[in-house]
Amino acid sequence: MPRYKVVEIFESINGEGKKAGQLALFIRFQYCNLDCSYCDTKWANTKKSPFNWMSLEEILETARQKGIRNITLTGGEPLLQSDIFALLEAFSKEEMFEVEIETNGSIPLKKFQSIENPPSFTLDYKLPQSNMEEYMCLENFSSVNAKDTVKFVVSDLQDLERAREIINKYSLLGKCSLYLSPVFGKISLPSIVDFMKEHHLNGVNMQLQLHKFIWDPETKGV
Repeated sequence: MPRYKVVEIFESINGEGKKAGQLALFIRFQYCNLDCSYCDTKWANTKKSPFNWMSLEEILETARQKGIRNITLTGGEPLLQSDIFALLEAFSKEEMFEVEIETNGSIPLKKFQSIENPPSFTLDYKLPQSNMEEYMCLENFSSVNAKDTVKFVVSDLQDLERAREIINKYSLLGKCSLYLSPVFGKISLPSIVDFMKEHHLNGVNMQLQLHKFIWDPETKGV
């Protein structure tokens, strides 16, 4: 039976994305292959980060018992877990769940999208101020669809310009949902709105991380 390195499981609301404000069950996995400058889950991202082994069936049964429809797999980088394909296939057969994966943009998605009733993907594109842009898997832009989201975490004007460039270069408008997400406390929020107005970014959403306004920004498990 496949086993997974689970850092935490908690109930909260989705802080961002298409289901922002809706209840969700978060399953956070250990380890990430990137090291973004603004990362707020570094405590879960190394191979030495504390975790509990959980079997596939234990994860499914925990989700069933919680009774929450929206499931968010996050990390770390969930797609780096051994046997993650098996877990996604198992979730796809559970009619009560709608599964979203938060992924860092460096992992090819195509094989996971071959699953019947695949999850939705919230794909980060790492902008210059993340210091991780070189690791982005650009082939993912050919396989994202209306079910998926591309998120740009922005720190400054340079990041905003690069996000606009990527949106245009890969014709992402109308292909998937698009979000600009400010690094908390790093960039003026009105400046993002001004940029959107100046460049007529129709179809692009600005979002705030709700959980960082509801709770202290450093609070875990929310």
